[in-house]
Amino acid sequence: MANPVYTLLFLLTLFHSVHLSHQLQPSQANALWEIQQLLNYPSVLSSFDNTWDFCNIEPTPSLTVVCYEDNVTQLHVIGNNGVAPLPQNFSIDAFFASLVSLSNLKVLSLVSLGLWGPLPGGIGKLSSLEILNVSSNYFTGFIPVELSYLWNLQTLFLDHNKFTGQVPGWLSSFHALTVLSLKNNSLFGTLPSAVASLENLRILSVANNHLFGEVPDLQKLTNLQVLDLENNYFGPHFPALHNKVVTLVLRNNSFQFGIPADLGSYYELQKLDISFNGFVGPFLPSLFALPSINYIDVSANKLTGRLFQNMSCNDELAFVNLSSNLLTGDLPACLQPTFKSRAVMYARNCLSDEEQEQHPSNFCHNEALAVKVLPRKLKYKRHDAKAVLASSIVGGIAGIAVIGSLSFLVIQRRNNRVAGKTLSTRLIMEKVSTVNPVKLLSDARYISETMKLGANHPAYRVFALEELKEATNNFTPSSIIGEGSHGQVYKGKLADGTLVAIRSLKMRKKHSSQTYTHHIETISKLRHSHLASALGHCFEYCPDDSSVSIINLVFEFVPNGTLRGCISGTILCY
Repeated sequence: MANPVYTLLFLLTLFHSVHLSHQLQPSQANALWEIQQLLNYPSVLSSFDNTWDFCNIEPTPSLTVVCYEDNVTQLHVIGNNGVAPLPQNFSIDAFFASLVSLSNLKVLSLVSLGLWGPLPGGIGKLSSLEILNVSSNYFTGFIPVELSYLWNLQTLFLDHNKFTGQVPGWLSSFHALTVLSLKNNSLFGTLPSAVASLENLRILSVANNHLFGEVPDLQKLTNLQVLDLENNYFGPHFPALHNKVVTLVLRNNSFQFGIPADLGSYYELQKLDISFNGFVGPFLPSLFALPSINYIDVSANKLTGRLFQNMSCNDELAFVNLSSNLLTGDLPACLQPTFKSRAVMYARNCLSDEEQEQHPSNFCHNEALAVKVLPRKLKYKRHDAKAVLASSIVGGIAGIAVIGSLSFLVIQRRNNRVAGKTLSTRLIMEKVSTVNPVKLLSDARYISETMKLGANHPAYRVFALEELKEATNNFTPSSIIGEGSHGQVYKGKLADGTLVAIRSLKMRKKHSSQTYTHHIETISKLRHSHLASALGHCFEYCPDDSSVSIINLVFEFVPNGTLRGCISGTILCY
């Protein structure tokens, strides 16, 4: 029989050897300790030092460390609403320099920690990363190109930050990417065609940004299950997709034209939200009976068609919103209130069921005819869009040079004039800045409405056509304040009270929105303290072929005229 003492010694030795096998490399233990010191969080690490065995820490909601042999392979640090702000001496570069020491990381989650500033390029040194989640922080600037070095990346979450710039084209380097989520940022431009090459992509979400233009053809993404484009300016055509999509959210964009008939063959579709767009043409009743459908929202479009009581619905259908369309006929029996587990909204159509507010039948008939009308016509000489945009850009740049030398003289001249004279109101493409704000703040006549937003230039954005119609009372002639060879200029008032000048350019040649993207981006970047800033733009489309028919350029409105007018004496400038 074995000696109990030797047996005990053997077990202790075995335990000790197993314990040592999970001890971290000193450099990695030191990195974790430095991370805690820099963040001053999570508190579970506050009493530890760099000699502690981090691999044996019990997971908590704020911290999880996973090791394989003597390396950290997963690090999850999750903040919450009660987290103290970062120390005043916090350095994002020092923080990521410590992270890079964890060279075998496969999963990194840094969520809700208050991290701010540009995402350091050093993140690209973590070449083993498969999952990266830095959502709910305050990262700014462009998405760093160094992320493209993460060849093994499968999941990327950059949600709820302040990233700007375009969705990068180098995303095509992520051959294994299955999840791409860029929600709630300030990304601008079009969705690059590179996205269409991510054959393993299952989830694509770019909701709540400032993206516009046509969605690339995604039919080859046969693994795509979730597409969320909510609250952007995509359009005008319905995205081309494979029929295995499970969740499709196009809510609040600039989509127009009809719903494709093949949407009725999306047999795995569970959630469909295309509300608040400009879809026209017949609604597809077959959507009610799709085998997997449980949520349908097509509200706030201009869909037409007649509904019948005997139409069928999927038993799992729990939510339907048909409100604010042009539907006629009878509400299907399967959507009647007798189905208590089913929420159904259908107000502001022309249905016979009047339990919810309905329009008279002739309303839907007349509106359905109106949708076929081409966009409003402008009475002025037409010029090619590229020439018009190019002239705007060149004129603006030239204006900078002129204004740089003359702005002081003009401001001095204004300060010496007697107040109280009536000033002419017209759009300007260049303006004299408040070089000395302290002197000029006393005279509100010299401060544009947009300058009241703050000392910095207002952010450039894409406007919805409905915003501009509301601002100009549907482009009424009484709001016209100027007319030239390139088009008309309207004075408008945005919902927040900001006065703007809207220059409407009618396109002579037919081009898609992508044709003008480069010119629009150039205008958006043309910022100078002596120029009236471009606040944004809005495309209007021809319903026949989706080409751009009108470009509306939105500028800040300054009531005192142009510098050229002041110098030439053609208008009063005092």
